[in-house]
Amino acid sequence: MKKIHIIKADGRRVLFDPNKIIRTCVRAGTSRKDAKKIANDTMNLIHSGFSTKDVYRIVLKNISKINRGNIISHKYRLKESIMKMGPAGFPFESFISQILSNYGYEIEGVRKEIHGKCGKHEIDVIAKLKDKRFMVECKYHHRRGIHTSLKESLYTHARFLDLRENFDEEILSCNTKLSDDALEYATCIGQNLLCWKHPSGESLEKMIDKKGLYPITLLNLNKIELRAFSDIKFMIAKDLLTADLKQLSRKTHISLPRLKRLQDLVGEILI
Repeated sequence: MKKIHIIKADGRRVLFDPNKIIRTCVRAGTSRKDAKKIANDTMNLIHSGFSTKDVYRIVLKNISKINRGNIISHKYRLKESIMKMGPAGFPFESFISQILSNYGYEIEGVRKEIHGKCGKHEIDVIAKLKDKRFMVECKYHHRRGIHTSLKESLYTHARFLDLRENFDEEILSCNTKLSDDALEYATCIGQNLLCWKHPSGESLEKMIDKKGLYPITLLNLNKIELRAFSDIKFMIAKDLLTADLKQLSRKTHISLPRLKRLQDLVGEILI
């Protein structure tokens, strides 16, 4: 197998690993056989010096060639879809609160101000599960190549320590991977994580995939449609399946036929 070095978004030069494409394709719904073909076809079209963005585009093009490829490509773009949320007006903390709610957490507040022992804090999400109350700190990045750093893990823990009388545990949630030192620190102090790839068994993308909690930005929406959904805080694509489309059309000024097409698309994505 030829060795190909690609350029990551942060400028690092790394060895191309086709297994990453295979894993992500399988997560998005392809068979392992198709995933291997997509990875091999991609490898045949790239060479050293390609950026990860170049590789990403080629992978999507190869996905489009397989059965149900156009549907599967939506799920493959999950990370990109989450990164679209902030600029499109969808608060990441609200998205996280809805994910937690779907997993049995009672949400007591989003962006709520609480006084600690030594200072005043605006908490991104306050959540309760059984007899435990969680302080959730959300860190959002809208560009690739950025890791959530040790500083952000330290900051979250410092706030938790000042608010210990109000909370039993802390959660650091982010839409990117953690840096190695941030992961080491979080593991050492027992900081709960809800991040991209962490923790391995219940990471952000796995929790989304498991219950189909994809953001509305996963769909191919134009700027006007994104703004319309954002204005009414409609964040989870799956909710289109149970929505009153006539009422939703009145609220968003998106035509009923267009909403029906989006609803059908979500149904196909979730098969």
